[in-house]
Parts: sequence; structure tokens; C-alpha cells
Amino acid sequence: MFLSRLAAGLAIAFMALPSLAAEPHLADITQLTFGGENAEAYWSPNGEELIFQSTRPPFGCDQIFTMEVPELGTAEAPEARLVSTGKGRTTCGYFTYPDGERVIYSATDLGDAACPAPPDRSQGYVWPIYDSYDIFVAWPDGSDRVRLTDSPAYDAEATVCPRDGSIIFTSTRDGDLDLYRMDYDGSNVQRLTHEPGYDGGAFFSPDCSHIVWRASRPAPGKELEDYQGLLARGLVRPGELELWVAKADGSEARQITYLRSGTFAPYFHPSGERILFSTNYGSESPREFEIWAVDVQGTRLERITRSPGFDGFPMFSPDGGRLAFASNRNQGEPGETNVFVAAWRDGEIEFDERAPDRFLESVAWLADDAREGRGIGTAGLAASGEWIAERLLAYGAEPAGTDFWRQPFEVEVEVRLAEGSGVVLNGEPLAAEAFRPAAFSTSGEIAGEVVAAGFGITAEELSIDDYAGLDVTGKVVAVRRFVPDEGFDKDDDRRRYSDLRYKAFQARERGAAALVIVDLPPPGENGELPEEAPFPTLRVDSMGDAGLPVIHLRRSVGAALFEGEGHRMELDIELARRSETAFNVVGKISAGAAEGNAGAVLLGAHYDHLGMGGGGSLSPDAKEPHNGADDNASGVAALIEAARILGERRHELARDVYLVAFSAEEAGLLGSTHFTRSPPGDLALDELVAMINMDMVGRLRNNRLTVLGGESAVEWAEVVEPACDGVGLGCSLGGDGYGPSDQTPFYAAGIPVLHLFTGTHDDYHKPSDDTATLNAAGGAQIALLAATLAESLANREQPLTHQQRPQPLPVGDSRSYGASLGTIPDYAGPPGGGPGVLLAGVRPGSPADTAGIQRGDVLVSLAGRAVTSIYDFVYILRDSKPGQEAAAVVIRDGRRVELEVTFGRRSR
Repeated sequence: MFLSRLAAGLAIAFMALPSLAAEPHLADITQLTFGGENAEAYWSPNGEELIFQSTRPPFGCDQIFTMEVPELGTAEAPEARLVSTGKGRTTCGYFTYPDGERVIYSATDLGDAACPAPPDRSQGYVWPIYDSYDIFVAWPDGSDRVRLTDSPAYDAEATVCPRDGSIIFTSTRDGDLDLYRMDYDGSNVQRLTHEPGYDGGAFFSPDCSHIVWRASRPAPGKELEDYQGLLARGLVRPGELELWVAKADGSEARQITYLRSGTFAPYFHPSGERILFSTNYGSESPREFEIWAVDVQGTRLERITRSPGFDGFPMFSPDGGRLAFASNRNQGEPGETNVFVAAWRDGEIEFDERAPDRFLESVAWLADDAREGRGIGTAGLAASGEWIAERLLAYGAEPAGTDFWRQPFEVEVEVRLAEGSGVVLNGEPLAAEAFRPAAFSTSGEIAGEVVAAGFGITAEELSIDDYAGLDVTGKVVAVRRFVPDEGFDKDDDRRRYSDLRYKAFQARERGAAALVIVDLPPPGENGELPEEAPFPTLRVDSMGDAGLPVIHLRRSVGAALFEGEGHRMELDIELARRSETAFNVVGKISAGAAEGNAGAVLLGAHYDHLGMGGGGSLSPDAKEPHNGADDNASGVAALIEAARILGERRHELARDVYLVAFSAEEAGLLGSTHFTRSPPGDLALDELVAMINMDMVGRLRNNRLTVLGGESAVEWAEVVEPACDGVGLGCSLGGDGYGPSDQTPFYAAGIPVLHLFTGTHDDYHKPSDDTATLNAAGGAQIALLAATLAESLANREQPLTHQQRPQPLPVGDSRSYGASLGTIPDYAGPPGGGPGVLLAGVRPGSPADTAGIQRGDVLVSLAGRAVTSIYDFVYILRDSKPGQEAAAVVIRDGRRVELEVTFGRRSR
């Protein structure tokens, strides 16, 4: 009956269907199948054929067919040619690439020749996951079929890279539904995804550099238990699936939709910058699916089809000029799904502005070359401050600075040794290259006797007092740099007592007039000394001066100070300092609830960056705009979007919410420090319930956000965890309130803090940190989280309980050999808060990569020394030499793995 009805309809069926004015991207829509269930039609490499799956007589379930594609709008009927065996169930047929001579598909017939039983729908709408599926390759006529996978698991949903023919597929071979990649012959299988949840339906980008797929991420607890329970019975519920993109090896994975809908069948636009997919987002019925498009950054969400029923499985022809898709349109009977081909017209992208669009627009403005890298003293930074104020005003904030929106303060931007400065030792003037003042030295003229005080250390717990029996009042104290080898086995002790400011403090507290530092360790057993360390760089030090002149001397002239007595020194040190005026931008959303709570909440983000590079750049030779898209245009964009949300909710807020864009963060947290010392207007600092900082929130990966500061208040877990769940983010909460960002001055002032952070990356403090690298959808979701947290805190009756932790030790002083390992630390720390450094990434070709260190490892020992924190890690690297061989110990999947590394040289 099906075949006779199909034949009768051929005379009229293959005319082009009328184009819909509401579907301007589609023209000459041509129907290729008539009746039954036909879907997942994928092009051959030459663009002349389609391979698709169909349920049609005499088969009881899906089989794989091929057909030639006629000219659009013609009446030529393509013949459907069977590829699969007609036994079992099949899915996901695809041509091999780049030749297209063979095809792949998945089938269950080796497990059972009959169609597998349909899923138990008593569980609701579920998809079956048949573990009898395996992937096969065959000639297009079905002959010479070869099995590519042979595991007692679901192996299906296979597609092919058009460049090298490698295959990406979904499998349950490791207990979950994950993505895998293998060579065209089934060898070299590699797992790409590792998070609990369904990962499937993946496709390569046109150049095979990236992949896109659908995924679920069930929340821990009941949601995850339900997912795993269904999977154990060979079922999955596709109610909420979102789109993800990643590099082709699975790294840098990021969620690009947060539609909370059934979203699937994504396929790259020929540009590789846009994705077509099917979703029931915005539909009145969960069964109403349309084709939509979205940029890979999660922006410009656009509806493509507007036909009643189902439209899905879009796939571009190799030349990008035609689109194949499945649809319910022009049904002969209810329930039919057919294959269509249409001419594709790029045209204008029509979309309603959403949070990701606003987020990216803000970042693009702030990170434009015209902003000059937002360096202190640049017109670009000043313009950015004014622009931020305009955005806050547009969303209902009111000015709350000391000067309307502004809170100005002075920033030291340059320090140098003034002409006429000099040092005289025992009556002989020293050459300019023989000395250098410390960055924290005071200016002044000092003359006096020199007293040698060993390493300048007083440590009762180590039974060391280098000042014992010495009267240094009014004298010049000479100390050795670093710490002795004996008695300083603990890294904490080495950091604490080698710190140059510590040594200056000890000298000043004992009445010294000046401090001289010489790299002169005691001779070793063979009488040889290590190579002399270079002088520390004279650059702006935001921590203030030490209260006395401090200079470094070359070993060649300073060694004599530790021999004999009667040495005298005259110092005439004048440090010329240059300052610029910067300003914080301060706004406020006033509480509008009928009954208010005492206090206020503060959301903050810094808007300055490195200008054209300089000392803070990790590309020190690059004299070009360091646009800082992630650091920290992303935080400001999130602040502005949070202001919009809070402005709409102002009538529900029981506390004021301050919105502050800080300046001079890169110069040493100067803007936030000024704010805490001199709060603007009538705000008293102790009125703040909490401070939430957003710094580097533009690179959300694996949908996991690091939330630092979790230990700064007892109640943070009960506030943060439901907020993260509510916006669909996986949050890692932990750490005290200290860190190299603007929350630190607030925490030190007794205020509970959080720092929202998406992690470090290779573009940090480089010109390459630019707009195109960001995840706009993720940034917008973080803005929603920030607004949600602020609203929750504004309406929370009881204040948070502040928990103070000891300040972290200084990094200390070391010989700074500049060793590098090539790892990217994850500042969230190891899971569960254990010791060690969690590695967020390993740079390709780096010493770590060569040694076999992997992303996700927890480094616990390096060069024979324990690594308990990021501070240990930094110190060990600073104390090691390029080319030095060392042992590294990592924890991987709960096992201790020992590796041998050879340190490389740092880039600066």
C-alpha cells in the first residue's frame, strides 16, 4: 500500500514547495521522500547523494538507504537504495570521507535479526540505548560489510571528519554516554568527554578543528541518580539537551545554549562560526520542533523554519549551497516525516537580542583596539569608565561615587632612579651598574657605619637571630640575599624569611638607617659560589615603601661588607615617581521592597588592563594593545548585565546593591583598596553584607565555574549552591578570600567575599586575549548567577558570618632561574579541597606534556619537594633551573603516578 501510494504521487510530488516568507534562508524547498519515517539525511562528499534512515515496508524498523539528489524543483523521483541488511535496527548512516566511496552506519542485527523491542514509555518519553548497536563500514550497495566496533555496549551516532576520515561516535563502553573518536579503520579509539550525562549526535566543523554535539548534564543528587538508573535499563530521557562545542580532541569544551529545552541535531554552517540545530525552544507544544541557528559563542539565536510540526536534522551540502533536513510539512498522513532539500540563502541574520548578545557587545566595545588596552593614563581607560557609567544608568542604577559616578584616586605608574643619585663605599663612588634601589625603597640621604647582620633573619622557632648582640641603630645594615641552605627545609620558611620586605622590616624595627642586600651565600664544600642572581626589576610597587632606603649591591663590591669592620657607606637615593589619576565607577540599585534590611551588597569587576603591554605582559616584546577580553572586559560585561537584571527586580530588593567597576587592579588592587579605605558617599564599609567579584568570567569550560572565597563566610554553601543549580551552572566552591583580585581588600577588611572565575588560559596577559576567544553564552549565565546571588543576599534577613583566615605567605625571594613546566593551574584546587595543584591544562610540546603529565592531574610533589598549594608550585619553579631533571608526582584517577620531567625556560 505504501509503495502504490508513493508511485501515484510521483507526478506532482517533486515540484518545489512554496517558500514561506517567514523562512527567508530557504528557497526551492523540494521533497524527496513520501510517507513513513525518514530522517537524518547526510550528504556524500560530491554533493550528489544523500544517505538516510527510514522505516518503510517491508521493514519493521529503521534501515539505511541512499538516494541521488535531483535538481531542486524538478519532477525526477530519486530511487531509495537499501544499504543495510534489512535485519535488526540501524541508525546514523554517513559517507566516508574524503573519497565517499564507502558508507558507515550502526546496526543491531548481530545481536538479533529482529527489530529490538521499543522502549518502555511508562517512564515517560525516553530514547532506547541498545547495547547491541555496533558501527559498520560497507560499500554503498551494502556489500563487503566490516565491523568497526566490537564492544558489549552502545556504539552509534557516528559521523566523519571530511579531512582525514576519522570517526566520532557515542558509546557506553565506559559506563556512561560519552563521545569517542577513532581512525577510519576503527583503530586508535580515544575518549573525548568525561562528565556524567548524555553526550551524542556529534559533528565535525568543516575544517575538523572543532566538534559540536548535544549533551545533558544532570545535577548531582536525584537528577543524576534518575539518569543513571534509566541508563542501566538502556534508556535516556532527552527532555533537556543543550549544545556544546569543543576542540576536536574534546578540550576547551563549552556549553553554548541554555535554552532548557529539547535541543539536538547540531550541524556547522560552512563558515564554521555558526550552527544549525533543532529544538522545541519557545514552542507551545514539546513536540513542536523547528530548526534554529546560533553562533559558536552562543549569540545571535535565530529561528530558521516556521512550519507546523517537526523540522530537524539540518545538514549543509559540501558546497554550502543546499540544506537537507527532515520535516513533517506536506504530510500525506499524520506522523509522516520526510526528507527535504532547499537552496540556502545566507542573507541577514534576524534575532532578538538576548543576554549573550549584550554580553559580547559589551566585551567587544571594551576590548576594541581603540581602547588602547585600557592601560592606566590612557584615553581608552577614561572612555571605558564613562561608557560603563552610561550603561549602568541605562539599566536603572544611580550614581554613587564621590564625584557623581566617579571615585578618583592617584596611581603611581612609573618609578626610576633620579639623576644625581649615588652610593659611596669607603670613600669610593660606585658605578651605576653596581647598585640598584629596591622598588619599595624610600628616598633619602644616609651616611653611616655598615653593620653586617648575616641573612637578616630573626626566627625564634628556628633558633635563628642574626641581630643577636648587634646594635644597628642609625647604621647601614648589610644582609645576605635569600636564606641559608641549612635549617630551611620547609618551603614555608624559605618563603617567609627570604622575602625582601621582611628583611627590610626587621632592619627598620631595630632602628637601622638603611638596608643593603648582597647575593653572597656562604661558600660550598668546594669553595664555589652559585651564579649571582640578577637585581630585582625597579618597577612600581603598590604596597608602599619600606620606611627606609633599601639598595642591592653587586657581589663584587658588597662581599667586602661581610669581612672586617670599619666600613662606611653614603647613600643618596632619590626615586622619581610619576602618578596618574584613575577612577572607580560606582553605581547603586536602590532597594525598593516595602520592608528593607540593614546593610548593602556589592558587585564588582575591574575594567583596567595592561595597555600596550609592559612589565605585566607575558608577551613582553609585543608592543600592541593588550585588549583583555577575558581579563577583564568579561567581568565588566557581566556586571552590566547583572545591573540590567537587578534593575528589573529593584522592587523586590530589601538591600541596596552597589555596582562598582574598579580601576588599577592590574597595578596592585589599587582601586578596590582605595574603595575599602575611603568608601564613597554615605556608605560605611561595615555595612556591606558581602562583596562578589567577577574577574575573568569569559572562558567558561565544561560548564564549571570556580567560586573562590567559599571559606570567607560560614553560610556561603547554602547561598551559592542553590543559586548555581537554579541557573544551570556547575560550581566549585572553596578557598579563603585572598587572591590576586579585587575581593582581597574587602576580605581583609572583614567582609565575606566571593570571586567568580572561569580559569586561566594560554592567552592570559597576552595580546591574544581578545573577543573571539570568549564563551558569550557562559558569560551571560555567570551574570545571571551574580544577579541571583546579589538578590538572595539583599533579601536575606540575617547577615553572613565572616570567617577570617591567615594571610597567605609571600612568594618570597629566589634565584629566579626561570624554570617552566608548561602547565596551567586550576585555581579552584583539587576536588574535595585536598593538597596539591589541580592542572587545568598542559601546553602542547611543553616539558609537562613530554613527561606525560595530563590535564586533570593533581601535582603533589616536584623536584623532591611537597606541593601543597599554588604557592609551593611557584616557589619550586622559581628555585629550579631550565634543563634540570626532576621527579614529578601526580594523583591521577586516585592513583599515584611518578614521572620524570626536564624543566624548560620561562618566556620572561
